[in-house]
Amino acid sequence: METQDSSLKPRRLESLDALRGLDLFFLVAFGPFVRSLVGAAGLPCLDGLYKQLSHVPWEGFAVWDLIMPLFLFMSGITIPFAFARMKQEQDKRALARRLTKRVLLLWVFGMIVQGNLLGLDPDHIYFYTNTLQTIAVGYLASALFFYYTSVRTQIISAIALLLAYWAAMQWITIDGFGGGDYTPEGNLAEGIDRMVMGRFRDSAERVGGAVVFAKGYYYTWLLSSLNFIVTVMSGMFAGYIAKSKQIREKDKVLLYGGIGAALAALGWLWGLRLPVIKTIWTSSMVFVTSGYSFLLMGVFYYWIDYKGHKAHITWLKVYGMNSIVAYMLAETIRFNCVGESLLHGFEQYLGAYYPSLIALSDIAIVFAILYVLYRQRIFLKV
Repeated sequence: METQDSSLKPRRLESLDALRGLDLFFLVAFGPFVRSLVGAAGLPCLDGLYKQLSHVPWEGFAVWDLIMPLFLFMSGITIPFAFARMKQEQDKRALARRLTKRVLLLWVFGMIVQGNLLGLDPDHIYFYTNTLQTIAVGYLASALFFYYTSVRTQIISAIALLLAYWAAMQWITIDGFGGGDYTPEGNLAEGIDRMVMGRFRDSAERVGGAVVFAKGYYYTWLLSSLNFIVTVMSGMFAGYIAKSKQIREKDKVLLYGGIGAALAALGWLWGLRLPVIKTIWTSSMVFVTSGYSFLLMGVFYYWIDYKGHKAHITWLKVYGMNSIVAYMLAETIRFNCVGESLLHGFEQYLGAYYPSLIALSDIAIVFAILYVLYRQRIFLKV
């Protein structure tokens, strides 16, 4: 993705590369390693840190809950750059090819990571279960909004989707689900997923002719897709700001900060009526996470693209410029067998900390692969 500087020479939006890298670093490296250390230490004073690096069970918010929304948000930032020229063309086939390829690849990758596709067992293949698939849905809808509608229509549509989700959750009741029930077992989004996806819902099984849903699994996807779209659209609006030649660089930073603070405040205020729940992707949660994402984008844009501080960010770009590869490597391939083969002798000395060493070896292997790809200028794009 490229924008233009004052000399009209193309340059990358390096703040986005770095922010994407930070997101992936937390997901595939920092979080797993620190959780293993905290678990080994067993110190009550570290419980707060562990909770911030884990998903909130239901209502509320932790740092770890921002990783997935930020990933969606950043996918939206690329849309004004990727489709601006295409929007001027009359031939719609290029748009169709690009979107079809991206959606299909992300969907298949998502089924590999979390849909048990590689298990080759038809009874345990799940259809809509993963972050990459939420990006596919949000990106497809947002790109079509970008291509066919004005910015004003896009903003109105985003608000309408948020309100439609809220209205459905609040006032629609189907087979005992919904009607303002925001519990894990009784909310409308949960009921729709069970009724529509049935056996193809993540972790569901058919036992004696009946579908049995996994206890404790409450992530929802179908109704929540309305708000997946809005999360990606919020990133698209951030992309408009980054791409604009009419907005001064300093004002872009101020816009990111002001919009971010306003959205986060409105989200928490709305949360007094509509709880902030990431698991079902409530509308208030979209405001909160989009607000934090705008703020992070503002910080990175200010430091890297506005002030020009680009030293010491290569390690972030290694993760960020091959984010799909990083995610797929970390989620699908078990590199711990390499660490255990080479480092098993340390177990007798490290005791409870030995898993942390293996986690660190996994992280090192993934980073080494990504670094080689980076140095060879090989980047997977979908």
